[in-house]
Parts: sequence; C-alpha cells; structure tokens
Amino acid sequence: MTSIGLNMIQTAGIGALALLVGMVLTRKVPFLQRFCVPSPVSGGIIFSVITLMLYGWCNIEVSFDGTLKDVFMLAFFTSVGFQSDLKVLKQGGKTLIIMLGLLFAIIAMQNSIAIGITRLMDVNPLIGMAVGSISMTGGHGTAGGFASVLEGMGLHGAGTIGMAAATFGLIAGSMLGGPLAEKIIRTKLTHEQIQPHDDEIDPAMAGIESDEASPTGRAKRISTNEQEFQQYAKASYYIVLVMGGGTVMSWLLARTGITFPTYFGALLLAAFVRNTIGFVRYKEDGRWVKADKLLDMERIVSVGNICLSMFLGMAMISLKLWELQSLALPLIVILFSQVLMMALFAYIVAFPLLGRDYDAAVLCAGICGFGLGATPNAMANMSAVCYKYRYAVKPFLIVPIVGSMFADMINTGMITLFLHLL
Repeated sequence: MTSIGLNMIQTAGIGALALLVGMVLTRKVPFLQRFCVPSPVSGGIIFSVITLMLYGWCNIEVSFDGTLKDVFMLAFFTSVGFQSDLKVLKQGGKTLIIMLGLLFAIIAMQNSIAIGITRLMDVNPLIGMAVGSISMTGGHGTAGGFASVLEGMGLHGAGTIGMAAATFGLIAGSMLGGPLAEKIIRTKLTHEQIQPHDDEIDPAMAGIESDEASPTGRAKRISTNEQEFQQYAKASYYIVLVMGGGTVMSWLLARTGITFPTYFGALLLAAFVRNTIGFVRYKEDGRWVKADKLLDMERIVSVGNICLSMFLGMAMISLKLWELQSLALPLIVILFSQVLMMALFAYIVAFPLLGRDYDAAVLCAGICGFGLGATPNAMANMSAVCYKYRYAVKPFLIVPIVGSMFADMINTGMITLFLHLL
C-alpha cells in the first residue's frame, strides 16, 4: 500500500475545490436542490469516491492534514454561540418552549435507540453515538466536531461513519417531512383549519424559500466596499478573539473530568458574550449606548457559514469510505430505525403537543427536517407544504430559532452526557 500525505495548505486547497465543484453541482442538479444537500457535501463526496477508487484499485491511500479543518470548525461553532440569544425565548412563547422540549426528547431517543441497537447486534456502542444525534440532529458540522472525540474513545473511522450518516439524514429528513405533514393535514385537519387567515401572507409573495417571514424580504443595505470590508473584518476579529478565550474555557471544562468536544468552550463563551454584552455601556456622540450594537450578527453568521463550508469541504474529502464496508448492516438498521422513530414521534407526540392545528402540521414537517438533517431542510419542508396550502407565520419564526440558535448547544450537552454514561 502506497501512502500519499497532503499538508494543511494542500488539504485546504482541495477542500475549496470540492466546495466550488459542489456549488456548480447544486445549481445544475435538481435532486441536490430538492433535498437541500450542501455544496461541500455534494462536491466532497466526488473527491472521497476518487480516494476510494485509488485505495481499492491502485493500492494508494491518500491522507489529509486536519489542522486548518479544525480551525474552521472552531470558528463556525463560535459563530453558533454568538447566535444563542436567550431573549428570543420570550418572543417564541409557549410554542418555542414546547419545541425545545421536543428537541430534548428527540436527541435522547436518537441516542438511546442507536445505542440499544448496537447492544442487540453486539457492536461497539460508540457506533450508535456516531449514528445518533451527533449526525442526525447535529448534521455534518457536529459529526465532524465529535469525530476526534469518538476516535479518542476507540472508534476507528468515526468521521467517516458520522459524515455518511449525516448525508443519509439530509436526504431522509427532506423525503419524510413533506409527506408526513401532508398525511396529517389530510387525515387530522378540517377544511376550515386549512383555510388562510386574514393576517397571513400570500405564500407566492412571502419569500419562503429564502427563509423570510415578510413579503418584502429583508431591507437592502447599500454600503461602500470599504464599509463592507470593515464590517466583515470586525466580525472575523470577534470570532477569533472568542476562539482564543474559548481555549481557556475548554481547559477549565476538561478539569471536570468530562469529555467535551474541542469547540464547546468557544461556543459557551460566545453565548455568554452575546447574552451579557448588553449590560455594558459606552459613550458615543455624547450619549451612553449599549455595547451589544457592536456585534454585527449578520456578518458574524456570514463569516461562520464561510468557515462551515470550508470545514465541510475538507472533512468530506477526508472520508475513508472503505471503512464503512464492515459496518454496513448495523448502519442500515440504525439509520432506518431513526427515520421510523422520527415519523412516529412527529405524528403521535409532536402534532398533539403543538396544538393539533395547521401550524402544528407545518411544524412537524420542520421537525423532520432539522431532526434528521439541518435547518435549511426544515425550511424547505415547510415551504413545500405552505406553497401547496397556505403560509403559516409561526413555524417560520420558531424553527429557525430552535434549529439555528439552540439545537447545537442542547445537542452538544446531551451528547456529552451520553458519552459520559458510556
């Protein structure tokens, strides 16, 4: 077997190439658009298949340096921490609290079912964790983030297993959400419940596909290139600053004896900054203003998304698909069990708890999306339902809050608890 090792710069370059290839594929292939498959995933799979062919046909194993990949991952989860604004809990009201409770239940069941199946099939329970909420609710980002943790605990090929499961979840979540909501609407709702309300927006004008709850969309901001540069530069500086401080937080967490992912310290510190910076005042133009205006969340999220794309591109090209061969049966059983559980949970538990109305049916489509895939899948699922029937305001306010602001933080805590119990 011949080994070829690529350094961190070469790995980043190929990861960026995979991202660009994926962007072209996503625009050209309707299947990828329909299931909201991220560009780094679609492009990265091509390169991972190439390395698989080199391994199987030419006895060449290509290895990639993960240094920059880990930096991009840390930057992304830091941006996630900045998005965790506890003030939005008041805006969401009862429905948001119920959704957070459902999220806790989904994560617990995903891990319990996966670990239970591994026990029955007499395989490593860490495989169950990799195919549990790490890759289902967490998606590719969390799967990559916990890969080193699972590898350190003895699961060889944890990154490949998690990424493969996350890709399956993306497709399954998109395939399940719309049909499930359709069944709920047809069998459990009356004609009057489906009819549009006077205060709701025509879905043809709502901009649903771009995650907007307003018919006018977001206001256009006109600025010079220099202003844009300064705004993105400051957002990047804040992320890097908190990343640095997060290493100290991670060191403190490690002293507890509990295994946390490397990004958790930065994520917690960013969330702390976001929720406390409003108490700080500084003087501007002769008056005292809150310091939270310094955080340009739109730019912070954008920088975080760029880092996520680079991280995923580098993670996907690093997949060693040949490591899945011996795990094919356990993975298939666990993954299809996860889909069945999600369908039953949304239909039997979530719909009644959310109010048994049209909004609840649309929310169930969203739950399937981010419970098995990611928030964009949830938004696409709800969009498909609303385009067929009518627009619903509440789901498009609640799901982004749960899926983007709180899912990763809650999931990381629950995963850490399960790993500690193992």
